[in-house]
Amino acid sequence: MGFIRFAVLILAVGFSLSWNFPGDQLKWYSFDEGLAKAKIENKHVLIDVYTDWCSWCKVMDQKTYSDPDVVKYLNAKFILIKLNPEKDGQVTYNGKKYSAAQFSQGIGVNGYPATAFFESDAKMVTLVPGFIQAQEFLNIIQYIGEKEYYRISFDDYLKGKSAP
Repeated sequence: MGFIRFAVLILAVGFSLSWNFPGDQLKWYSFDEGLAKAKIENKHVLIDVYTDWCSWCKVMDQKTYSDPDVVKYLNAKFILIKLNPEKDGQVTYNGKKYSAAQFSQGIGVNGYPATAFFESDAKMVTLVPGFIQAQEFLNIIQYIGEKEYYRISFDDYLKGKSAP
């Protein structure tokens, strides 16, 4: 009888360790909903511009957007938007309607994945093309999340982080 209780306890602990808690997953919004929420919450916006056929987009989802440090920082500082220019409909930006493809091209996207960063008032900060490894991505989101881009270049920011 003691063995059965022990086995049930081990199973219960195993299941609880595999559960996802609210803070360890990212919440993605539609374009219009995300921009509105960012304005209300005064948070930066990250727009993941992707397509269904893009293999590097899938790798970014699996490796970068699932990294625990990245997830924690993004949840604290950003409102996240996924935008598929090939499938998503109209978006509203600065009071004007655009197709998702028009908007993406307008901000400079010419390949996938692309990550666009905006301030809470929808002013664009930067666009980073291509796949980004988790540690490099963490540096980028911290640089933007802390508004260091007002103060120093990204290269100087990285040098400061690596200084003893």
